[in-house]
Amino acid sequence: MNTKSSLMVSGPTALDEHAAKNILQQYGIPVVSETVVRDAAAAVAAAAELGYPVVLKGLGAALQHKTERGLVHLNLFDAEALRRAAAKIAEGAGADLEGLLVQPQITGQRELMTGMFRDPQFGPVVLFGLGGTLTEALADVAMRLAPLSRWDATQMIAEIRAQKLLSPFRGEAAVDRKTLLKVLDGVSRMAVEHPEIAEIDINPLRVTPDGRLVAVDALIALRPPTESAPSLTPVPAKEIGAIFHPRSIAFVGASAQPGKWGNMLVVNTISGGYEGRILLVNPKGGTIAGRPVYRSLLDIPDPVDLVVVTVPARHVQPLVDECRQKGIRYMVLITSGFSEAGDEGKALEAELVKAAREAGLLILGPNTMGIANPHIRLFSTGTTVQSLAGSTAMVAQSGNMGTQLLAFAEHQGIGMRGFSGSGNEAMITMADYLEGFEVDDTTRTVLIYVEGFKDGRRFFESARRVSRRKPIVLLKGGQTAAGQKAAASHSGAMASDNRVFEALCRQAGIVNVHRPMDLLDLAAAFDALPLPRGPRVAIMTFGGGWGVVTADLCQRLGLVLPELDADILAEIDTMLPPYWSRANPVDLVGDFNPDMTFRVQELLMRWSGCDAVLHMGIMGRRILIERLSASVLAADPSVAPGTFDEIKTLAEQFEDAFARRCLELMDELNKPILGVNLRTDHNTKTILHLPGHRYKGVTYQTPERAVLALSKMLDYETFLAQKE
Repeated sequence: MNTKSSLMVSGPTALDEHAAKNILQQYGIPVVSETVVRDAAAAVAAAAELGYPVVLKGLGAALQHKTERGLVHLNLFDAEALRRAAAKIAEGAGADLEGLLVQPQITGQRELMTGMFRDPQFGPVVLFGLGGTLTEALADVAMRLAPLSRWDATQMIAEIRAQKLLSPFRGEAAVDRKTLLKVLDGVSRMAVEHPEIAEIDINPLRVTPDGRLVAVDALIALRPPTESAPSLTPVPAKEIGAIFHPRSIAFVGASAQPGKWGNMLVVNTISGGYEGRILLVNPKGGTIAGRPVYRSLLDIPDPVDLVVVTVPARHVQPLVDECRQKGIRYMVLITSGFSEAGDEGKALEAELVKAAREAGLLILGPNTMGIANPHIRLFSTGTTVQSLAGSTAMVAQSGNMGTQLLAFAEHQGIGMRGFSGSGNEAMITMADYLEGFEVDDTTRTVLIYVEGFKDGRRFFESARRVSRRKPIVLLKGGQTAAGQKAAASHSGAMASDNRVFEALCRQAGIVNVHRPMDLLDLAAAFDALPLPRGPRVAIMTFGGGWGVVTADLCQRLGLVLPELDADILAEIDTMLPPYWSRANPVDLVGDFNPDMTFRVQELLMRWSGCDAVLHMGIMGRRILIERLSASVLAADPSVAPGTFDEIKTLAEQFEDAFARRCLELMDELNKPILGVNLRTDHNTKTILHLPGHRYKGVTYQTPERAVLALSKMLDYETFLAQKE
């Protein structure tokens, strides 16, 4: 058989077990030797040739879940037992029985499984894990999208929890990993070369006592030929950049009434200091915010690069022709009432997209909160936010979520490259944004909030390429949605949106987070710090409890606290009292000696045994002293008002000097330093930037946020270091 030819004539069906194994063999997957027979007498003859004990199974394309139907009989030691089993199979299978399958009984205590199903968003997914009848109950399974690289397959094997079963086990040899990699590669190639295969289920994949792998059962489910949905036209990367760099913007639907979208967008753009021309359009004419209002786009005498539209949905389509006549190529469509509003809205959106393509117009949205580019002082969003210019680009399918995050970023000192509320993504999808940011030299980190994908497979392929150059930090809404409907095999039954998506993130190098603020914490870390070269963390703290809690957090998230070597212990002994912890975390026992703090920090940073340093309770003492001063002055009138001024000044000088020294050490040693504030106030920012330094200071409000950021940075560094 030509393995690349179609396996299906017509209609949905499945191959019988023997036919499925024939296909597996052609892809290098070891299968059990077996004989197909018509009746019990032929089964007895086959068993005599194979040698007892044997396994007898019912055979037929319609016979799925054979074990549950009583169509599999194991450990048959003689002809009489074989005949009884054949009779029971015939009774249980009825008209679906096409034959009998005789196999030798394969010994071995371990059962694995592998398979494939097709995710509706992302395409073929290969899975591997524990096998047998408890596959779904145990759910110890790893997944990756096909095609698999060798690294993908290696990581899948490493991810299952039952690693001990792959090593020597109860007198049996370790699993032959080289063959296991070939099995996963074979399943992957089948998925790619045979789009007519809906599912593959190899369960169990038996491990023999000498560590060999044998597929003793297999199912290949087929799907009928279907017409593929029309794919969205990719947007050239340079077009994405052009939308964020307009020299002139026309606001269609401009309004003088505060609170209306047509007013909020205009006043936010004006007050933000946008460097280009702002043009207002409303059929009523007049003036708004002291500016003349044109009655239509065609009345504007000057060129227009971008049009921002807030008029009702039914009035949008006529604007497309005006844009064509005016030579306008880009539209940010704020207006809702399109595909998010039901079938009628979907039809309206489809008509709009068709007209826009014919007119050479690219639409961002509809149903978007707007865009921002702090580098040209463009803040055209429904929320008044004026972020700092920086290197982090953000796209959010929820505009409210996105603009809230922008506000937090502004407060925390996190600089933004640009922002877009992607809305319905009628013409510009997440994959388009990724490819636009990929070629933008200013963008160093990409933040994404997403709830679904218009072209999931293209997003995966784009992300896997882009993340090699720039970290992608992503939060997905709806990760607890119910899985797909029950499928014909264990593989299909294991499928669910969340499991597949998490596998996609690992495979593509996406930094997958689960809380909105995690997006900004990781943006700060990637923007400001060097990546850790390994998992070893040294901790210095002014509080023993914090050190203990943080050590626990590190272990849970895959970070390691190495023991301090003898030289470091001896040197710290000269600086701290005899009762110091003499361990990592290094508890400074509340001794606020600035010189000692500097020396311990530098000692840990220069230590070859650690890859990152985490300090806690050093930054923020200034605030503690200010609060203490205020309390003392309020409680004791006899205390002179300036009593604490010198202490506060010294605390400020120390924190400034400590922050500067951290930057100097990071510049020199290329290791990250992360901090946790002792106290915070409204002036406290996550990022501290000092001119003349390659890196920036980063302090978080809690140990949890600091450790999570460091662990995610390590995950990303591990992805970058992988060898395909």
